[in-house]
Amino acid sequence: MDPELEAFIPFFPQTDLSDPVSARGRFAGLAAAVPVPDAPEVEVEDRVVPAGPGVPVRIYRPCRAEGAVVWLHGGGYVMGDVNTEHPWATRIAEASGAVVISVGYRLAPEHPYPAALDDAYAVLCWAAEHAAGLGFDPARIAVGGHSAGGGLAAGVTLRARDERGPSIRFQLLNQAGLDDRLDTWSARNFTTTPWYHRGKAVAAWRHYLGNGPATPYAAPARAADLSGLPPAYVATAEYCPNRDEGIAYALRLLQAGVSVELHQWPGTFHGSQAILSAEVSQRQNSELGAVLRRALAV
Repeated sequence: MDPELEAFIPFFPQTDLSDPVSARGRFAGLAAAVPVPDAPEVEVEDRVVPAGPGVPVRIYRPCRAEGAVVWLHGGGYVMGDVNTEHPWATRIAEASGAVVISVGYRLAPEHPYPAALDDAYAVLCWAAEHAAGLGFDPARIAVGGHSAGGGLAAGVTLRARDERGPSIRFQLLNQAGLDDRLDTWSARNFTTTPWYHRGKAVAAWRHYLGNGPATPYAAPARAADLSGLPPAYVATAEYCPNRDEGIAYALRLLQAGVSVELHQWPGTFHGSQAILSAEVSQRQNSELGAVLRRALAV
């Protein structure tokens, strides 16, 4: 493990997802400790997208933005909201120069699949329809996210292709949860890795799927056909249960004719980019913005 990251492991809380309400409180506490970058040129606005019960979004508008990304937070489908994602969405807006639309999708287990996917897809459709008012080119929309949010981004991309929905230029899948079967080597063997491990993954999928089946939109690794999808950036962490499913998904995208950039970050674990003092974390966070900036350029 990267020595700068390893030094922080004793301070990581031992958490699980058996009690979602308590887990959300702990997650919010950790998120509140993350410094928000000073980004005076990024305008921030809270809105509610009129879909279903209403989907809260937080919109970040850098000066002279031309593209946009519908951004989906992590948290195992159980935790997180626009407030916990605020430090990261601010960084992405500042580094990418794109409008970031951070989505406060409904959480499991109170709202199992397809609630979160429906919310994310509704925001994508709303963003494409209102692009002019939001200040970006509707031909330059990306979707992306961390962890569970990466899995949602992949599911939204599949659905947009199948339903001939809004055109998506790019998908960014960072340490994404893509396969509920959890039968890869990393999913089976990483049982004690920091922050996220097999036990948490099992609980997250159980909460998210509820009593329903795992469709390809819920678990994109189950999709039989990955052709016709937009170019992708796939990032994985070495000591992460999601590692191998992310690499396998990237390879399948390539084999389906989709352009892919795959970055496997050595010495890292799931969510370790939150340790901002580590050099590898600084590189990871900078790269997310740079990747979006390139993807949404003319």
